[in-house]
Amino acid sequence: MIKVENVSMKFDNFTALNELSCSIPDACIYGLVGSNGAGKSTLLRILSGIYRPTGGEVLFDGKPVYENPEVKQKICFVADELYFLPQATMKSMAKLYSAIYKDFSFERFGEFSEMLSLNTKAGINTFSKGMRRQASTILALSTMPKYLFLDETFDGLDPVVRNLLKRVIYNDVIERGTTVILTSHSLRELEDTCDNLALLHRGGIVFESDIQNLKTMLLKIQIAFPEDFGEDKFDFTEVLSFKKHGSVATVIVRGEAEELKRRFSELNPLLLDILPLSLEEVFIYEMEALGYAFGELL
Repeated sequence: MIKVENVSMKFDNFTALNELSCSIPDACIYGLVGSNGAGKSTLLRILSGIYRPTGGEVLFDGKPVYENPEVKQKICFVADELYFLPQATMKSMAKLYSAIYKDFSFERFGEFSEMLSLNTKAGINTFSKGMRRQASTILALSTMPKYLFLDETFDGLDPVVRNLLKRVIYNDVIERGTTVILTSHSLRELEDTCDNLALLHRGGIVFESDIQNLKTMLLKIQIAFPEDFGEDKFDFTEVLSFKKHGSVATVIVRGEAEELKRRFSELNPLLLDILPLSLEEVFIYEMEALGYAFGELL
């Protein structure tokens, strides 16, 4: 298990993370989502032992990661901004990785490279953006990591390659007990991929939950009454959004679905429709509740 306890990270006068805490269980896919600058990439670099936090600590099964080669042997991090040695080929990068990771599998490296039709002897500088990302992911998977951190790794990949790599990652989680932490701006991708998800905002975690519970935390209520009414009619629950068109209101509320259905039904409305929200809608309404005004940007 990974435990992040009151971690802060400051760069001069900028606070990237502010006393962030979370627990990430073994053998799961954990997604990080948030506004730009929320601290997702910074957190991955701290988890990888690249940055030393200015406060708090990160523990892998009770052991610190920073300047700990034993723990780092189990971690591979694919950053958003990829780096390869000048004039490197995939084959030469594989030799470098094998010198660092004792469990590096050349058999796996060859299998994945062939599966994705990548020439391991060609210069990586001749690869397209998507091919470079494929190469970096193949090298990471070939280290046989216990912990795999992916920062926008599926960005720029076509759907076929994306699904192939996802299947490989799923198999590692199931068969090898790999813990995967990934970030993505595609909420649909996280919805389809992750077991758990955390929303970061201004350097802290607003909430974390498994995907199914997260999607049922917020509900969209369409409701109408014969008389005029306003948001104050629903003071028995937390209202994140209230919009009214004529006699019909659309209300976004937080709470347990069955209890909310009972409470709204007791109001004897003319119309009552309770709808689930997509993960993207959950993200938007949660961020708006935090003052991230999307409407002002459109």
